[in-house]
Amino acid sequence: MALLLSPASQTRLTLSSSSSSSSVVPSRDFLSYGGKLQSFKVSTIQNGRRFYPKLQVSVTESPPPPPLPSPDYKELIDSLKLKLLSAVSGLNRGLAASEDDLRRADDAARELEAAAGPLDLTSDLDKLQGRWKLIYSSAFSSRTLGGSRPGPPTGRLLPITLGQVFQRIDVVSKDFDNIVEIELGAPWPLPPLEVTATLAHKFELIGSSKVKIVFEKTTVKTTGNLSQLPPLEVPRIPDALRPQTNPGSGDFEVTYMDADTRVTRGDRGELRVFVIS
Repeated sequence: MALLLSPASQTRLTLSSSSSSSSVVPSRDFLSYGGKLQSFKVSTIQNGRRFYPKLQVSVTESPPPPPLPSPDYKELIDSLKLKLLSAVSGLNRGLAASEDDLRRADDAARELEAAAGPLDLTSDLDKLQGRWKLIYSSAFSSRTLGGSRPGPPTGRLLPITLGQVFQRIDVVSKDFDNIVEIELGAPWPLPPLEVTATLAHKFELIGSSKVKIVFEKTTVKTTGNLSQLPPLEVPRIPDALRPQTNPGSGDFEVTYMDADTRVTRGDRGELRVFVIS
């Protein structure tokens, strides 16, 4: 006779008796917890006499839970994260970054990445969910909104002021939207035009921590005094006419992430730092 005590612990008891006609009667309850037998007692009754058969007990331990981070490790990660956030603060999302600023931010990010170790999103994709605010991009130091890709200039012939930049990620629908707030300068006495551009993408996870995004459309919505105007969908450039520098897709690697901070490195070496908003 074999009794399975607990599916979690997979503890199996095998009872052997000298008589096949014996009845096995538990004299008290038994429990199995964490793969260890806590209490067990079985007796048999044969011809009005009680005796205890020989028991053979085999225990298969459940896999132990992963160890919790030590206080020293958590303190180190918190310290390195603060160092990175301090390095990128006051740089206007990277638009005001000098070469020294770029190097300092990159060094701080590499320290944090090395201490935290490789990231595996295959079983933890939900961490990407939410609306993330960009606080730093190394590519913005080029003074264009496209970074290392073609993009409108800032503060040149056409005055453009960059507002907040967000990434809105939905892990269920696989939607990945880059949301950019922009203020366009206008000749006096006209007020500047405030717009929000949403660049809609779909995304998929490649490997353990790399994310590929594929562009779908751009929608522009006026805000401020002209917020009553309907949104405008910008026509998409046909793939045959699209420049090779703007293929409509790209990828980046998530190199660090916790509940409120995310660090990524793009396919053109761009370092970005986000915080949850």
